[in-house]
Amino acid sequence: MQEVLTAQDQREEGLRAATARFILRPWVQGAIMAVIIANAAVLGLETSARAMAAFGDLLTALDRIMLWIFTIEIAARIYAFRGRFFRDPWGVFDFLVVGIAWLPATGPLAVLRALRVLRVLRLISMMPRLRIVVEAMLHAVPGIGAIAMLMVILYYVAAVIATKLFADTHPQFFGTIGESMYSLFQIMTLESWSMGIVRPVMEDSPQAWLFFVPFILIATFVMLNLFIGVIIESIQTLRKQRDEEAAALAALEAPPTLEPAEVMRELRALREELAALRASVGSR
Repeated sequence: MQEVLTAQDQREEGLRAATARFILRPWVQGAIMAVIIANAAVLGLETSARAMAAFGDLLTALDRIMLWIFTIEIAARIYAFRGRFFRDPWGVFDFLVVGIAWLPATGPLAVLRALRVLRVLRLISMMPRLRIVVEAMLHAVPGIGAIAMLMVILYYVAAVIATKLFADTHPQFFGTIGESMYSLFQIMTLESWSMGIVRPVMEDSPQAWLFFVPFILIATFVMLNLFIGVIIESIQTLRKQRDEEAAALAALEAPPTLEPAEVMRELRALREELAALRASVGSR
């Protein structure tokens, strides 16, 4: 009985390994990526009233077929990798994205129908370069948090100054600290900052540019470069770690190499063993 169970386990393990090799084949991964892109196009067409009027049934059928393809692919990955699948954050992400699409999209859960477009995000989990960028952004969250705190301090200080300086003449922009912070945020984005806010303020306070120009330089250019610098450093760190892991794995898989001195010692030892063997045979 134990031998039968062992044979069954071996067959099951062989089937799991074959399933994993099949899923990881480049052409299979490419086909899944093509289905994801096609599904994104179908979801986009479903937002068009003209397209739905002409091809509504076809688009719905295609969306359902693609959902079944995603479901079968996820089920095959779970079968092949078992618990390892759920220990991979990207595997859990794919599982949730596909699982959301199966939730009922009627009644109070109708809003979940719009979340089907999240399936497009599976491209991130299937493209290593995109995964590195996303992981780098998550890895950079502590540094970005420190920069965000610095920006909050900067905005608060600038908002207090702007409220003190311009609240009497332009209360619609700087009447309170909250309004000042919102106006300063608009200025930071460079959206209608000159004609919309700064020039009207300068009509009553010609020297106001002495406040706004340094604020723009600090808040827009310096802070933006800090954000970019933190993310780039995180990407470089992750790439270096991946390269080191790949090099270590290659070193473990590579056959051991012997130095010339070690080779000579091995040859001498073999000769001595061969001579001893011949002597023992001759004595007999």
